[in-house]
Amino acid sequence: MSTRRAQPTDRPAGIGLRRFRVAAPPAPERCELCGVQVAEGAHRHLVDAEKRSLSCACTPCALLFEQRGAAGGRFRTVPDRWLSDPDHTLDDSAWDLLQIPVSVAFFFRNAALDRLVALYPSPAGATESELDPSTWQEVLGRSRIAELLEPDLEALLVHRVDGRYECFLVPIDSCYELVGRMRLHWQGFDGGAEARADLEQFFARVSARARVPREVGQP
Repeated sequence: MSTRRAQPTDRPAGIGLRRFRVAAPPAPERCELCGVQVAEGAHRHLVDAEKRSLSCACTPCALLFEQRGAAGGRFRTVPDRWLSDPDHTLDDSAWDLLQIPVSVAFFFRNAALDRLVALYPSPAGATESELDPSTWQEVLGRSRIAELLEPDLEALLVHRVDGRYECFLVPIDSCYELVGRMRLHWQGFDGGAEARADLEQFFARVSARARVPREVGQP
């Protein structure tokens, strides 16, 4: 009886087990100020006035920087305020004045530059559109919720859908979340069906959270 010799192999030991390895879980979210792990559902954001950026924060740090002037005013906590103005009306001619090529845009006041900024989602991320102050006043400035905007922290979010316009005051971080979602799903010239469906879901959540403040409409 002949014996069969084992043939050498170039495969490293254990390569056959790789397919059974479980992927490592994502690293936990941490506060960018104190380094503590942020519990799920307790995620907040701060606006960094020096870097012009958003920073993740735990609840204690977020509460600390809700006070105006804390840390010399460098950090401000993004408020969790969602408002709507159902009485504010726009038409296509007014929208054309804003020179926004897509159906959604957000507007906020840059405190450092002391000017209004208009941004809209695109495949490249947030794209800025030049906005003349007189155009802002004519098209959006008459909305009562526009008067309530906190510079750098909140934005006026406008959505054109089915021939009508929706106008909301929202936290600035939610606008950048929307930009990221659109960039992820964008296909073709107009974004594609997946991006449009995601946009509808996003505004459904905004509508559900937004309330009409006492300052808008009848008391």
